Amino acid sequence: MLDLQEDRCYAVDRKRRDALMRQKTLSRWLKFIVAGVGVCGLVVYLLVVPMLGQTVAVAEDGMFDHLFWPWLVLIWVTALPCYAALAFGWIIAVNIGKDRSFCVENPRLLKWISGLAAGDAAFFFLGNIIYLFLGWSHPGVTLFSLLVVFLGVAISVAAAAASHLVMKAALLQEQEELTI
Repeated sequence: MLDLQEDRCYAVDRKRRDALMRQKTLSRWLKFIVAGVGVCGLVVYLLVVPMLGQTVAVAEDGMFDHLFWPWLVLIWVTALPCYAALAFGWIIAVNIGKDRSFCVENPRLLKWISGLAAGDAAFFFLGNIIYLFLGWSHPGVTLFSLLVVFLGVAISVAAAAASHLVMKAALLQEQEELTI
């Protein structure tokens, strides 16, 4: 009888250890993805966007040269909320690695990510509209920017939904821990 209980305890301990190992592996992958997105973002914001901007600025005999810096600053400012969201994503990945997937901190961070994405999308959209009215943009550029705004809104909605679901899971886990 004692051997059977020890086997069950060993099986439960092994399952918990295996689950923790999966959590740590997931955490490592999430950190890798967050770091990769951060590096790709740096390449886009610091290399690709300025090079494209220079190409457009010198086109048409320098007719758009005076618009290079206003557009570059607008685009660089949109990077700030993106990197704040990546930092929050990193913290969530750390929590997952510590087997705290459903702690109340994660939904709070996801809600922040949602707000950052929505705010960034709104800022970018308003910036495009203002530049259009100032004559610094073309209607085609403003229409194309709607794709970027849509992506920001989609990220915001997904993060808000994940925040809601993780909060429900955290509350369920808390109730389970109180039940003996």
